[in-house]
Amino acid sequence: MLSCRHLIGRLVRRQASTQAHLASPGIVEINEADGQRLKYPQVWLRDNCQCSECFHAATRARKSHWERGPLNAGARRVSYDEQRQQLEVDWQDEHRSVYQLQWLRERDFGDAARQRYLAEVYRPPVQLWGKTQFKDVSREFVYQQVLDRDEVLKTWLEALAVQGFALLKDAPDDVNVARRLAERIGYIKRTTYGDVFEVKSKPNAGNYAYLMVPLPLHTDMPYYEYKAGINILHTLVQSESAGGANTLVDGFNVAAEMRRLFPQEFEVLRSVPVNWYDIGHDGDQARPFHSLWRAPVVCLDVDGQVVRINQNTTKRDSRFTVPLEQAVAWYEAYDRFLRLAHDEVVEFKTRPGDVFVFNNLRMLHGRTAYEDSPQNKRHLVGAYVDWDIIYSKLRTLRFPQARE
Repeated sequence: MLSCRHLIGRLVRRQASTQAHLASPGIVEINEADGQRLKYPQVWLRDNCQCSECFHAATRARKSHWERGPLNAGARRVSYDEQRQQLEVDWQDEHRSVYQLQWLRERDFGDAARQRYLAEVYRPPVQLWGKTQFKDVSREFVYQQVLDRDEVLKTWLEALAVQGFALLKDAPDDVNVARRLAERIGYIKRTTYGDVFEVKSKPNAGNYAYLMVPLPLHTDMPYYEYKAGINILHTLVQSESAGGANTLVDGFNVAAEMRRLFPQEFEVLRSVPVNWYDIGHDGDQARPFHSLWRAPVVCLDVDGQVVRINQNTTKRDSRFTVPLEQAVAWYEAYDRFLRLAHDEVVEFKTRPGDVFVFNNLRMLHGRTAYEDSPQNKRHLVGAYVDWDIIYSKLRTLRFPQARE
């Protein structure tokens, strides 16, 4: 006969095992041994059946068409295989599905799991900063290490995603530096200004940035629906005059302050569309262009978070295609935004061999006036990369096993 102690031990082990059952209508619940409860809609389970009939593993793609979909195929029985650690579901249409517990945990509908996925896989949360935090959030990297070492590349891309900017040092005196960095990430973004562009004083300049006058705080290309993600600016020659310094502001931080302190004006900048435009050609032999995009100064994502700032006084069209009564309120809100931005401006001056890289959807940047001389002509070479490409590269570096 089994002793009382053995009977109690067996009972405790049985009670501590993971169990699965049909819960409220349309829900499958898994009660883990540690007390964790996982819940999944039946329709989601059927939609994500991992068997070879429903899922093509090599391409990570569903095989089924939605018209043959899961809405009307309810679960007839669910069970949990403790030894294999998998949920087993028998459906009313005689289909059978098996799901590994770890796979299900990674797709838990609970708040903690969802937030962890968004922060670790989707996009790293941004770190907002103002003028007083600039030194604390500034990150520097060595150019050649970014090219040679994946771990340094990953850390650099994380800095661009989180703090919004970073400085690379010791780049060679080579016009291809910006291109190499863009291609190290993935694919360069070609625009009406080419795949790489030069920032220097030009006769008959076709862009305000090609003048030696102060360049006001702005983001590049607000007139593009698919606006350039990061700006890579390599300093080949810096001005020896007192000017030519970079100015920088965290636009997301300015928007957050407006939302907190002036919510009505924030709503105006979030909702009223502005006509951003660029008309001309870049160089005598270049094709003419006429770029135009309507969008507000502050753009939000599906979760209500700021994901894009549009600001470029030199590229704001005089055609303001909104009802008359919205115009004055917009100018008042816009003035408030720029005053807050100027209160947070930081200024620094890059040197030859520096590569200043920043999030063009987030950072307002500018430049102080400078003077060229016959012996010293300020010269920068730039390139763009889209954030879709950057986030993709960052995920492959963070989760190399996902490619297997």
